[in-house]
Amino acid sequence: MPHIKKIAVALLMGFAGLTSLQAGAETKTAPTITSANAEFVYKYLLGEVALQRGEATLGSQLFLDLAKQTRDARLAERAARAAVFANQPGLALQASTLWAELDPASQEAQQASSQLLIASGNMKEAKPHMQKLLSQEDKRANGFLFLNALLANQKDKAEVLNTISELAAPYPKLPEAHLAVAQAALIANKFDLAKIELETANKLRPGWELAAQMQGQMLLKESPDKAIAYFQGFLKQYPKAGDVRMAYAKTLVSQKRFDEAKPEFVKLVESSKGSPEISAVVGLLSLESSDYPMADKYFQQSISSGFKDPEQLYGYLGRSAERQKEDAKALDWYAKIKPGEHYLEGRLSAAGVLARTKNVDVAIKMLDEVDDLTPDQQILVIQNEANLLSQAKRNQESFEMLNKAASTWPASAEITYDHAMAAERVGKYDIMETQLRKLIKGKPEFAAAYNALGYSFADRNVKLPEAQNLLETAVKLAPDDHYMLDSLGWVHYRLGNLDKAAEFLKKAYAVQADPEIAAHLGEVLWKQGKLEEAKKLWASALKDFPENDVLLATAKKFKS
Repeated sequence: MPHIKKIAVALLMGFAGLTSLQAGAETKTAPTITSANAEFVYKYLLGEVALQRGEATLGSQLFLDLAKQTRDARLAERAARAAVFANQPGLALQASTLWAELDPASQEAQQASSQLLIASGNMKEAKPHMQKLLSQEDKRANGFLFLNALLANQKDKAEVLNTISELAAPYPKLPEAHLAVAQAALIANKFDLAKIELETANKLRPGWELAAQMQGQMLLKESPDKAIAYFQGFLKQYPKAGDVRMAYAKTLVSQKRFDEAKPEFVKLVESSKGSPEISAVVGLLSLESSDYPMADKYFQQSISSGFKDPEQLYGYLGRSAERQKEDAKALDWYAKIKPGEHYLEGRLSAAGVLARTKNVDVAIKMLDEVDDLTPDQQILVIQNEANLLSQAKRNQESFEMLNKAASTWPASAEITYDHAMAAERVGKYDIMETQLRKLIKGKPEFAAAYNALGYSFADRNVKLPEAQNLLETAVKLAPDDHYMLDSLGWVHYRLGNLDKAAEFLKKAYAVQADPEIAAHLGEVLWKQGKLEEAKKLWASALKDFPENDVLLATAKKFKS
């Protein structure tokens, strides 16, 4: 690029009376123009042009060459940033190492060089940079908190623990140092060491929330009850510890103790002066625990406080109204959801209400009028429309809709599966079997396909050995799925393995008290001669699901 070189010389001539880029910088007279000066400006301009054109690798290499030539930390930094942007780890490592060497006081330079050295597997070479990072007293505490994040992806957790322990050793009075060791020990499964280090950190800084959160995390691995008891004790002593209260509330939610979690979130709302995010969480917990008035209160409070995604909350408010059997209000909330991320979800929810309160055709017409759908969204609409027809006992129409969709989207696993299920409902078992076998072949991890085919065989009392194999595969793929466990229990019943059948069905019912599982389990118990237990189970299930056809038919068959 000779024209660039001419520009470089011209620029240098213009700068000559003002400043110097190299050796003449310390003199008060203008420097003599040399080929070295011109070459510097030429390379600098080339680097700038390269970066502007998106050629970050070339730009980085040019700035690195200049940094080596001038020993200027700013140029090394520029080279490092450009190399990272260009995804050139080797070049980035060279530049960041030079940057850290030229500007040893820069925390950012030490962090960058440490990260890149560690990413390249050079833990030993990274250690001096980490030591420099920790040598600055005003940045030492944050440096230790940064260490575990820096080393998180290292496979050798024992080496990480050893490294952090060595780095922490010179600072026995610093709580962050002990916390860093505790976290590394916890990740390395050295629980005794983690406990000792956490105790030391707590002594050095009583009431420290970071240490308390880690203590709770460690106890959670032992027992949720121990973690909950610890959080309760800590909050009794430090009631204003908001981060710990949040961890406590989340732990309660993870254990499905929603009623206990809700007041903790309410306290967080109060202490955060109406945080819209926390208000939304309280609303969700209230919805989950069927406290609909409280759910409505906090969702609306969150919206009025400026929640960043109010249309998501309109959907939750619509769901709450539906559960309170206020269908008109539910439709009003769904209508507030404008075109965007949640629009289709809102239309699908509204369609469910319309199908129930008016008729399926009105619901389908509304969904057909939704425009600008992606292929995945079109498939979702068809699935929902076919499901609405099926719920209305219009199985033939549902099948025809999915039969057409299966021709339009033959590669869609979702359409293929729904097509098979619709075929079964209208007695077209050959189509069902063909579609499910196609799905199993093309998507062997699709557990529901094995389950559907195996259960169909078991329910019709055909091909039972194959049904058992299919259902055992389904359970391997989804070991905690109550539908899969129910199906496997049912095929064992058909095979006459009553004890095995009862074992799987009880496990399924423990996961989810589903009415059809209750029907199946009751039948197995009846065949085992446990008549009273079967009757009691059916009676209990009928209280919650008085209109379930399978449950009603089974209970009637064996009581008569």
